[in-house]
Amino acid sequence: MFWGKKRIKIKKMSAHACVCKINFVPLQSHFVLMDELIRHTGIVSGINGELAHVQIVQSSACSACKAKSMCMSTESQQKELDAVMLEPMQAGDRVEVEVREHLAWKAVLLAYVLPFIVMMSVIAVLDVLTGWDEAIVGTVALCSIALYYLVLSQFKHRLQKQFTFTARKA
Repeated sequence: MFWGKKRIKIKKMSAHACVCKINFVPLQSHFVLMDELIRHTGIVSGINGELAHVQIVQSSACSACKAKSMCMSTESQQKELDAVMLEPMQAGDRVEVEVREHLAWKAVLLAYVLPFIVMMSVIAVLDVLTGWDEAIVGTVALCSIALYYLVLSQFKHRLQKQFTFTARKA
């Protein structure tokens, strides 16, 4: 934790002793995770219990979005997702779908960064420890990525509980 300015108060108790009281004020750092919401508008296409099936059209207007660097949209794409309803809705309602920004970064980490690290680690280890041909090392590295995604799919239900979208009427 980062600490900022120190405030020192000195109280004179007697001629021979003084008491020092130090209060530390925490610094507000840019390293603190800001938990902002990423919002998209869409239309409810159906209802299933407490989940709403929402269609979102991403277009080039996403250029002002904070999550544009994580988004895979090119010009215009239509996506459908399930969102927890915060209020009663019907098919055809215009809604705003929200997700926490830190969850978007976590998804990028799981989908892109960790597989790259796994592949590069496998290449480095096999290149150093074995005398295999580069084609074999590359094939094994690609298979390790397939194995990574297979293991990740085993945690699908657990991840779905963490990555939740919420919907409210717009």
